[in-house]
Amino acid sequence: MNITSQWQAPWFGAIRPMLDALGEDVAASRWLQCIERLDRMAKARALRNEQGVAISFVDAATLADDAYERHIWRTGQVSTRTSGEGGWHDLFNALAWLAYPRTKARLNRLQAQAIERDGVGERRGGLRDAATLFDENAVIFVTANRELVDALRAFDWHALFVRRRDEFVRDVRVYAFGHALIDKLRRPYKSICAHAWVVDPTSAPRADVDTLTAETLAEGTLRVPAFAPLPVLGIPGWWPANRDPSFYADAQVFRPGRSERTRRRAGALR
Repeated sequence: MNITSQWQAPWFGAIRPMLDALGEDVAASRWLQCIERLDRMAKARALRNEQGVAISFVDAATLADDAYERHIWRTGQVSTRTSGEGGWHDLFNALAWLAYPRTKARLNRLQAQAIERDGVGERRGGLRDAATLFDENAVIFVTANRELVDALRAFDWHALFVRRRDEFVRDVRVYAFGHALIDKLRRPYKSICAHAWVVDPTSAPRADVDTLTAETLAEGTLRVPAFAPLPVLGIPGWWPANRDPSFYADAQVFRPGRSERTRRRAGALR
């Protein structure tokens, strides 16, 4: 059984209602029709970037060449491919805008401002590298359990997923965010690794995960070492085979820990 065909896998959770609403248009890869419908959803929800410009999803073939994030910042137009495999990638990007509008808008502002300050250039720089990594491959790892966060950052997979599994199920919520990550998870395989961005819910107990996450993103905090690699099929409840502790014995996927120096650097950035 291909569980992704019905969008029931946990990583589709935040975008599942919209995927269901798109129905046969997604199944038949009718990308232009999908984007037109998602654009109507964006208008109905009054999606905007952080300078108040309305977000719209526009066929990439109709737009002039420009720095992608700068164009969204200036015009609100999200360049979206409507043919080929790129249609899947950009579909999930549009769905992320609808599911996490505040976080996407914050990432866009940070990237656009970095481009305005530094130019496009051949190298993105630390902030834009981290923002791109978040946008493409992040999961949002929400917990107030610092011992589990320490286990994650130390690559202590046995503690995180086996010995303290009940705590993980009780205390952690993981949300797939990166659109390239979700695209890969259409055809899941064991070695898919996300970059976990840790969010402490006690910082704003009444906030939803989108608002909570957006508030953690700033020029001083968004850096690549602040992420923690996380093999996503190891997350309890995300893959049936991981109920067996031997699933985590595969050292090619669940690799040994970082150096203490790297862990200290990650902690300092958070």
